[in-house]
Amino acid sequence: MPYSLVFNFIPETLIPPDYATGRHLNALFITAVNAVDPELASYLHEQKITKSFTISPLQKLPPSRRDAPPRIAPILQIQHRRPIPPQTPCWWRISLLDDQLFGRLSQLWLNLNPRQPWHLGAANLHITSILGTPQSTQPWANACSYADLYETASDSNRRLSFQLATPVAFRQQKYDSSLPTPDSVFRSLHNSWKQYSGIELNGFSTDNIFPSYFDINTEILDLDFRKKGKSSKFIGAVGSIDFRILGDVEPDTIKALNTLSQYALYCGIGRKTTMGMGMALARSPRRS
Repeated sequence: MPYSLVFNFIPETLIPPDYATGRHLNALFITAVNAVDPELASYLHEQKITKSFTISPLQKLPPSRRDAPPRIAPILQIQHRRPIPPQTPCWWRISLLDDQLFGRLSQLWLNLNPRQPWHLGAANLHITSILGTPQSTQPWANACSYADLYETASDSNRRLSFQLATPVAFRQQKYDSSLPTPDSVFRSLHNSWKQYSGIELNGFSTDNIFPSYFDINTEILDLDFRKKGKSSKFIGAVGSIDFRILGDVEPDTIKALNTLSQYALYCGIGRKTTMGMGMALARSPRRS
């Protein structure tokens, strides 16, 4: 059962910009796992190809009005150029794709002590809450079994739309591509689904999917400001993109593609999803 968990926290001390990057947030999660299950922490750290978790960049909550809670922007902040001051409400998303992960980490959730800080570099973070169910103002919190994702997917909806909230990129042979083509998007989702769901998507094909609308641009994400030598910068697409399923297509194929569209919330799209890239939400199609 995939989970998308949102950690709300308040930093006790200043968070430098370079510690809000993917590598340090990845290390924070592995360190937290290691505290309750060292064997699992080693397994997660050593996974090379298909990762069983994803993380988001660190996000600051927008100011709220008295008459309305803060709403999360569709495009997330991927880089912080200035330090995050103490006592700034923040959040961070972790998704778990392997059915066994949530249970093995139960002690982490059950023993969460708001007085015991987590450490992000030299900064101390106090977790105030963990969200794992849909929220009106927090679209990144959710949980749904793989069976339910499949059973509730439409076999007639031919318009599939995504909000690419953090940079999306794909490995093609030796190089990266930032263009979210139908084949690259849905094959990325399908590869993850095959790895973790245990449910075969009969009829999966990308032959009849075509872009119908896109409002995207490229962003550069530096996963480690301080890294020397080998580049840690990645270019990816962010924005909105709609796809249409055209022609004579079997209901099984339409259902498979709709299933993968809803699964994107949990697994992300493309590469470096354990470093904050590839976060995506299925959304209502743009009116034509």
